[in-house]
Amino acid sequence: MSRIIYTNSDGTVAILQPILTEINPNTGNPFTIEEIAAKDVPSGTSYEIVDDSQIPIDRSFRDAWKQNGKTIETDMTKAKEIHKTNIRNARTPKLAELDVEFTKALETGASTTDIVAKKQALRDAPADSGIAAASDEAALKAQWKTDILGSSPYS
Repeated sequence: MSRIIYTNSDGTVAILQPILTEINPNTGNPFTIEEIAAKDVPSGTSYEIVDDSQIPIDRSFRDAWKQNGKTIETDMTKAKEIHKTNIRNARTPKLAELDVEFTKALETGASTTDIVAKKQALRDAPADSGIAAASDEAALKAQWKTDILGSSPYS
């Protein structure tokens, strides 16, 4: 099956799945993929008709995709920002839980050393040097620290 890909004005990649059974009212025949592209792709926008196999299956970094001719690639700068946002989203409830633990420890006179260390690890997670060094999606996903962040959003 074929798809139509093009770059939107905001830089994101659009993927159209044509319905080849739609009837062209002018001819009475089903629209061809080229006719569908001509009517559905924004005017003045270049597009490519590609095989299904050219579309990445993993959508973890979908908002970081960019079109390069008939291929879709990942903009690693954008993917790293998406990864950092995922970390920040995962750590928010964990920091709140640690705040409660910290307050309880203060009230009872218990040690807060471990709690402070856990909170600092969560704060430092988006700045991990492994994120900056990641050269592809797999390397970036490997930077998810389940021991402090919990389950990976990429699983």
